[in-house]
Amino acid sequence: MRRHHVTPGDLVLPVFVSEVDSAPTPIASMPGVDRWPVDRVEEIARAADDAGVGGLLIFGIPARKDGNGSEAWSEEGIAQRGIRALRAVHYGGAVIADVCLCEYTDHGHCGVLDDGGTVRNDETISLLGRTAASLARAGADVVAPSAMMDGMVGAIRRDLDGEGFRDTAILSYSVKFASAFYGPFRDAAGGAPAFGDRRAHQMDPAADHDAMREHAEDVAEGADMLMVKPGLAYLDVVRRTRDRFPDHPLAAYNVSGEYTMVKAAAERG
Repeated sequence: MRRHHVTPGDLVLPVFVSEVDSAPTPIASMPGVDRWPVDRVEEIARAADDAGVGGLLIFGIPARKDGNGSEAWSEEGIAQRGIRALRAVHYGGAVIADVCLCEYTDHGHCGVLDDGGTVRNDETISLLGRTAASLARAGADVVAPSAMMDGMVGAIRRDLDGEGFRDTAILSYSVKFASAFYGPFRDAAGGAPAFGDRRAHQMDPAADHDAMREHAEDVAEGADMLMVKPGLAYLDVVRRTRDRFPDHPLAAYNVSGEYTMVKAAAERG
């Protein structure tokens, strides 16, 4: 009588491809999760494929960072090389590429900063568009902008279409709440802000009334799929999103802190 079925094919596995690790390196705050050098990424892809997982979400961990996060759109960037490595071994699942600058900036914020340390939205979205296009050239099926900049989906769609990648889909982190649940991920990716936080552009945890507007703006700009993040903490927003946007595929990100809580509970029986 069950109406809903979840199979491994409905799941996406985040994969950290690292330029600073020469072997799979465990992430202390995320038990069971490693950072993978590009020449070993085939192993985690094969394991995911054997388990029936539907796709991989690629995050890059570069050896070099700067104020603008320029390694994010480098043709020889670590995420781009990781995607090409998956294509070289004919990985059959969906290849999804995260689009943000926080892993690539030396200050850990999601975009370009002004002299006062404030993220500059308009300057940032042009760099996100360049990043998405470079990831599509590397072979990504889907680009997933997570920076929560206003107008980022439109900028990415224009850059993708301008380079002939009209079939590259956009999975937008359209509703992403500011949250301490992201702590283990920032440990994994080395992307914690050097100062301040991200509440200026991520959503206020108490302002769930803004969620539908955020989704609607990204849909208008060309988002093919929507996301609510964190997932478990905002199941009410997931439900409202499905009701309001019935025709858009919807992802819920079970984020690093939520994952780690489950692992901690399991370790304690």
